[in-house]
Amino acid sequence: MSISALRHHAKLCPAACSSSAPELVRLVDFDYQLPEESIAQTPVEPRDNARLFVDHGDSPAEHLHVSDLPHLLREGDLLVLNETKVIPARLRLNRVTGGAAEVLLLEPRDASRRSWEALVRPGKKLQVGEELLAGDRAVVRIGKRTAAGDTFWVELLGDQDPLLMLDALGEMPLPPYIGTRLTDPDRYQTVFARQPGSAAAPTAGLHFTPGLFDRLASVGVRTAVVELVVGLDTFQPISTDNPLDHPMHTERYRVPEETMEACREARRVVAVGTTAVRALESAAKFGALSGRTDLFIHRGFDWQIVDLLMTNFHLPKTTLLMMIDAFVGDRWRNQYEEALAEGYRFLSFGDAMLLDRRA
Repeated sequence: MSISALRHHAKLCPAACSSSAPELVRLVDFDYQLPEESIAQTPVEPRDNARLFVDHGDSPAEHLHVSDLPHLLREGDLLVLNETKVIPARLRLNRVTGGAAEVLLLEPRDASRRSWEALVRPGKKLQVGEELLAGDRAVVRIGKRTAAGDTFWVELLGDQDPLLMLDALGEMPLPPYIGTRLTDPDRYQTVFARQPGSAAAPTAGLHFTPGLFDRLASVGVRTAVVELVVGLDTFQPISTDNPLDHPMHTERYRVPEETMEACREARRVVAVGTTAVRALESAAKFGALSGRTDLFIHRGFDWQIVDLLMTNFHLPKTTLLMMIDAFVGDRWRNQYEEALAEGYRFLSFGDAMLLDRRA
C-alpha cells in the first residue's frame, strides 16, 4: 500500500490501524548515562544555531545545525508544528500562616480558566478550601485531589482575567533540571506559539526563526499546525518496573482538517517534536481530529502519518525515549552515545536530532 493510500486508510478506518503486539520490553532498555554537564542550562543564540544530529540509518550521521534544514528537506515536505503557548504557570505564594507555598498550573478545567488541575506544595499540609496569598491578596483556593491522586483542583480568585493575572504574578515553568535563571521568558516560547495553555514548551520548536521559515518556504517546504497542550506528565520518568504498565495521563489535542489534508498530500510529513507526533498519530488512530489522548507510543506501534521527526534529546527512562525507540529502533542508543561524545547539549534548551524512520 502506498504512503498516500495508507494515510487515507488511516483517516477512514482508524480502528483497523491499531498497534501490533509489542515485544517484551524492560526499563533498562530506555536507560543511559546522562552527565550533568551535558544538560543545557541556557538556549543558544540565534535559535537556529543549535546543532542538528542528522540520522541516516546505517550510514554515518551528519553533524549540522538547525539552520541547515533548507538543505535537508525537499519540495513537497510538510513541517508540522505544535502552536501551543506556554503560560507563566508557576505561582510562588504564601499561606495565611506565613509559610511558603507553590502552585504549578497544568491545565484549565473549562474555558473560563478559573479552575485548574495543578501541582501544589506542600501538598500534604494544604487543606481543601485554604486560600493562598500574593502579598495580602488571596489568589488561589485549594480544592480536592484529582482522580490521578498526585494533583489538585485549584481555583483562581478575583475579578481579573486569569491569563492577565498569571502574566502579572506567574513565572515560566522551567523544568527542574534547569537551574539557571531565564532572563528572557520569550526564549521558552516558540516564535509561532498561538494558543495559551501549556505547562511546558514543545521544545523542538524553540529552534525556529522567522528567517528560517522563509528559507524553508523558498525551497518548497510547507508548514501546518496542530495543538497539543503539553503537561508535565509527558516528561516524567517511567514509574513502573514494566514500562508498558506506566500510566499515561491524557492531553488535549486538535488537528485542523486542513492539516490532515496537507499530510495526505505531502511527500513526507516532518513532525517538529514529540507533541506534534502525538497529535497527528492520535487523530489517525482514534479517527477524531480533536479530543483528549492517552496514546502511548512504544515498540510495535503502527505508524500512520509521521515520516521524519525533529526532536531534542530526551531524559532516560521516559515515555518520550520510548517513542524514539519506536520510531528508529534501538539504534537511538548509538546515536545518543555519539551525540554525547560529540558534545551535543541535551534536553529542553539543548540541540536537536532529525530522525528518519525509514532510513
